[in-house]
Amino acid sequence: MEYISTKKAPAAIGPYSQAIKAGDFIFASGQIPINPEKGDVDTVTIEEQADRVCKNIGEILSAAGTDYEHVVKTTCFLAEMSDFAAFNAVYEKYFVGKPARSCVAVKQLPKNVLCEVEVIAYVG
Repeated sequence: MEYISTKKAPAAIGPYSQAIKAGDFIFASGQIPINPEKGDVDTVTIEEQADRVCKNIGEILSAAGTDYEHVVKTTCFLAEMSDFAAFNAVYEKYFVGKPARSCVAVKQLPKNVLCEVEVIAYVG
């Protein structure tokens, strides 16, 4: 296994890694809309937060030597399912390859954010 880390994405806020490469796959931890330069959440709307999450994922993918086109699976967590359409409008700009996906509403996310996304990408 190889640990993937970049200062261009938020540092882990718990006992986990940004991502791990295992074989031909990258398993990225869930990303929330933390601005990596400031270390906090500086966005308010679901659109702004989804955009920040996707940018953070992009930086982790880049550090692992891959990109959005190689993402095979995402798991998306929303604080409110009523944000589904607005979240999708941002998500589809980044994940144009249409990877497999699960999307669920949860009771609460870390730092009370509106969304979190984790990805698995192929690098073989």
